[in-house]
Amino acid sequence: MEQPASGAEPAGAAGGDAEALDRPLPEGVRRRVVALVSDAFGGLTVTELPAQLRQYARFTPSRRARFAGNAMAAALESDPVFRQRIGERFGQVDPELAAAVESGSPPPAADPVDVAAAAYVLRPVGWVKLVAAAGEEVQRADAERADEENRRELERLREELAQARASTKSETERLRTELDAARREAESTHRKLRSALSDVKRGEAALRRTAAEMETARAEAASQLSAAVSESRRLKARLAEAESAVEAGRRAAREGRSVEDMRLRLLLDTVLESAQGLRRELALPPAAAHPADLVDAVEPGRMSPKDVAARALSDMDPALLDQLLALPQAHLVVDGYNVTKTGYPTMPLEKQRLRLLGGLAMLAAQTGAEMTCVFDGAELAAPVLLAPPRGVRVLFSKPGVTADELIRQLVRAEPPGRPVVVVSTDREVADGVARAGARPVASALLLKRLSRV
Repeated sequence: MEQPASGAEPAGAAGGDAEALDRPLPEGVRRRVVALVSDAFGGLTVTELPAQLRQYARFTPSRRARFAGNAMAAALESDPVFRQRIGERFGQVDPELAAAVESGSPPPAADPVDVAAAAYVLRPVGWVKLVAAAGEEVQRADAERADEENRRELERLREELAQARASTKSETERLRTELDAARREAESTHRKLRSALSDVKRGEAALRRTAAEMETARAEAASQLSAAVSESRRLKARLAEAESAVEAGRRAAREGRSVEDMRLRLLLDTVLESAQGLRRELALPPAAAHPADLVDAVEPGRMSPKDVAARALSDMDPALLDQLLALPQAHLVVDGYNVTKTGYPTMPLEKQRLRLLGGLAMLAAQTGAEMTCVFDGAELAAPVLLAPPRGVRVLFSKPGVTADELIRQLVRAEPPGRPVVVVSTDREVADGVARAGARPVASALLLKRLSRV
């Protein structure tokens, strides 16, 4: 095709431009027109393009159709020269369809959408009718396609409904079966519950009978205890009379000693001298302890933990700990992690233990008191390789035993009356060891004392 001079158009195009659509292009026709313009777009120079489309000159046809579709449709409608150039490019690509559309007799086998798009671009006489006919054909095809899809969808829904009904029927039967089973199980459970309630009632009655019997036995025991107390008093009185009689007999025997008594005394002296000779021969040392020394008590001038606690010292005064450790045979038991996590919680556990044990070793060297440091074994990820410092016993609780329980065991193992001081801020530990006779002190008090070491 020859390109007409600027501002001049073929007579057919002029007649076609006089026509106008009274409705928007069908969507399928519009997409085909945009694709046709996008494909022909690349064959034009930048100067041949309308100003608003030049920015899309380097786009690929697919990107151009996606991003510049509206702009190309507007330029095609408003710019006859641009439309003529696109028509010429279309005539070169598909000359048969272009010639048939311009002649007003498109081939019957052609796609109505392609015919409508070509008519919209070429604008021959009667192009509006071609576009309208193509639109109606497209709508009819879409309607037929939609009817077919609706029919298939209806068939599918009918099949799903039948399946759902069958599934619902089987599910209903299953649920009915499960309901019957649940009812039977509920009835069985109800019977068991009634039986259990009967057993509970019988047990309560037996418990009441046992309580009554225990009360009767307690009254009988009290009566027997009273009788035993009375009998004990009577026996003590008779014992006192017997002791008086024995003492009187002893006095009589001393006053009337006979020759046999003298012989017995001589034999006794001989035995004593023999025992002294045997003692010298065996080099037996003299007895350093006496039975009275083994009785645990507070001697005059000595203080107990309660005496120290009664002094006018603050519970946070380090001098209080010094006084407690100055007691004879004092034993200091330390809740290790309770102290370290109070004083230096950000350090690793290994360094916490080493720092505390170092301070306790120096405190033991200064005071001479026995010291035991207890750590919770649950905190250990692996066995600890630790050489206890001199003067400090280091213990870890066994699996399943907390450090608090181990501390209470240590306190209970001590004989009554020995000064035992437990360092822990745990209220439960402090109350427990106090009931066992130990003196609890706060962890902060030990930390203050160790800061002076």
